[in-house]
Amino acid sequence: MTRSERLAEQLDWHWRKNLRPRLDGLTDEEYFWEPVRGCWSIRPQGRSVAPMPAGGRGSGRWTTRPPDPVPAPVTTIAWRMAHVIVSCLGYRVGWHFGGEDIDVQTFPYAGRAEEALKQLDEMYGRWNAGVRKLSDADLANPPAVGPERNPMEIIVQHVNKEVIHHGAEIALLRDLYQWRDTGR
Repeated sequence: MTRSERLAEQLDWHWRKNLRPRLDGLTDEEYFWEPVRGCWSIRPQGRSVAPMPAGGRGSGRWTTRPPDPVPAPVTTIAWRMAHVIVSCLGYRVGWHFGGEDIDVQTFPYAGRAEEALKQLDEMYGRWNAGVRKLSDADLANPPAVGPERNPMEIIVQHVNKEVIHHGAEIALLRDLYQWRDTGR
């Protein structure tokens, strides 16, 4: 197995065994569920329960707010999935593997869980395929395109950690949704 295949397999094992099976059956209600008031989420353009500065992100009917306050508010599954799709995977697919440029300002965020899962599956598939094609020389050097200056191997390791980390948060939100106090 090549170095790039080992790096791809590290994330792919987690994807196949943990994260992607945990997303099966995700409903719109879960996708948008807010465990506390003021969550960051994906919302129809112009609507927000949290204070939202002008210039929300997204080109379609759905938008997300810019991540600016510290500490950041709690997020919904919708926000967390959009972050993985765009910021963790999408940018880098465009920069490093010849995909279209992805931008938080113009990305068409998903207004339904099913649509978000399709976006996630597509972006993950493109990322995984790109990583598997990297040579040892590609991994040892900074990429020729994009703003990242670390060797590509460090970038791949970072993306692996981010997807695993945020995937675990999504799984926890699903658990909390399932076990929420419904007044019963």
